[in-house]
Amino acid sequence: MMKLMISVAFGAAFIATPALAQGPGGGQRDQTRAEAQQRADMMFQMMDTNRDGVVTRDEAQQALAQFEAARGGAGGKGSERIQRMIDMAFGSGQSITQQQFETQALTRFDAMDLNHDGTVTAAERQQVRAMRQQGQGQAPAAQTTPPVVTSPAPVTPPHQ
Repeated sequence: MMKLMISVAFGAAFIATPALAQGPGGGQRDQTRAEAQQRADMMFQMMDTNRDGVVTRDEAQQALAQFEAARGGAGGKGSERIQRMIDMAFGSGQSITQQQFETQALTRFDAMDLNHDGTVTAAERQQVRAMRQQGQGQAPAAQTTPPVVTSPAPVTPPHQ
């Protein structure tokens, strides 16, 4: 019963948050960095079923399966969005800490906060989407790995 409640809450939070962010006219409302952090923490807690501070890929997949079961089967936009989130969060790893999950969420937020004022507006979201569609990829701040910087080989002084 507890797992069912967790999966329903997880799914509802994941699906409802974008819907709740809708403002008049269908545009998404502004979101602050603090709200993005709260959402990431909430989602992490819903996936961390054993409450050990680490979510394994298996825990995340189990939460997705429970969400799908609660909705009457696999598939649908909600399931696809959750699967993409899981794939992005874990990359090639098998587990993630709350700090890592939160850092990833805030990195995505910062990439969308084009004017760096701590709030992502509907206009900024639209601009980032347009940049991605034009093949420009993510906004520069969204890079999760630092660029590789090569330095010249160290010079060895001649032996005297």
